[in-house]
Amino acid sequence: GCDASILLDDIDSTFVGEKTARANQNSVRGYEVIDKIKVNVEKACPSTVSCTDILTLAAREAANIAGASYWMVPLGRRDGRTANKTAANELPSPFESLDNIIAKFNAKGLDTKDVVVLSGMLSFNAIIINLLIILCFKNKNNLFIATAFMLNSSYMLNTGAHTIGFAQCFTFKQRLFNFGGSRKPDPDLEASLLKGLQTVCPDQVDSDTTLVPLDSVTTNRFDNSYYRNLVNSSGLLQSDHVLSTDNRTASMVLSYSRYPYLFLKDFGASMVKMANIGVLTGQDGEIRKNCKVVN
Repeated sequence: GCDASILLDDIDSTFVGEKTARANQNSVRGYEVIDKIKVNVEKACPSTVSCTDILTLAAREAANIAGASYWMVPLGRRDGRTANKTAANELPSPFESLDNIIAKFNAKGLDTKDVVVLSGMLSFNAIIINLLIILCFKNKNNLFIATAFMLNSSYMLNTGAHTIGFAQCFTFKQRLFNFGGSRKPDPDLEASLLKGLQTVCPDQVDSDTTLVPLDSVTTNRFDNSYYRNLVNSSGLLQSDHVLSTDNRTASMVLSYSRYPYLFLKDFGASMVKMANIGVLTGQDGEIRKNCKVVN
């Protein structure tokens, strides 16, 4: 995704994209909106603005509209000419251990602090993607402004918003009825939350895809409520809850629960750091004319 590879379509048997990867299929939405933006940008500035930069700016704008602080976004990225469905299939899941999640972050040059701060919005642990739906409009100076909104989908691309969004019941149902094979609920889950979740997500298959807010307190607001929920044993996913109990991450969760501006500041820094992973510049890659296909 750091080179807009997720936007590439499959082409018969000659090119395999990432849209049909397990983390993306039947979940990531809004491709056609991004394609429309690219069409308008190409009309104004042909072969100048990459699909990758459009997505990077949109992420910043979407978070800012929802309540996050504004951060500077370095530009000049170029688009990749390849996709990697195998790698997309290996994206971390909410069923993985914290050790595995940290290791996967480390492999991309991110540290444990990044795991905690990006879990507030763009963690690898969710089964949600808050896909950025970008509306592009032309102002009087002939500039194109991307305004991004978040729409909840059913699976996470590589990072999903835990301060905003929803999770399907099957991603945490084991905590409600059969935690660790005990045939009992997770004893760490707050009692009233447990009761409510058992009602919404009964122990039957037809409730598996029911959606539940990851943050029921401020569902549509980007803030530090996610961390307050974790401190109060009200985190929805087990992979989130462990952040508040593991000695490598618990102190950071507590700090972010107490100091919202600290979270917002660190979030912006981590987003810049993440946006620099695997960036193509110079003569590498290309500026796609159409985000769906290579030139």
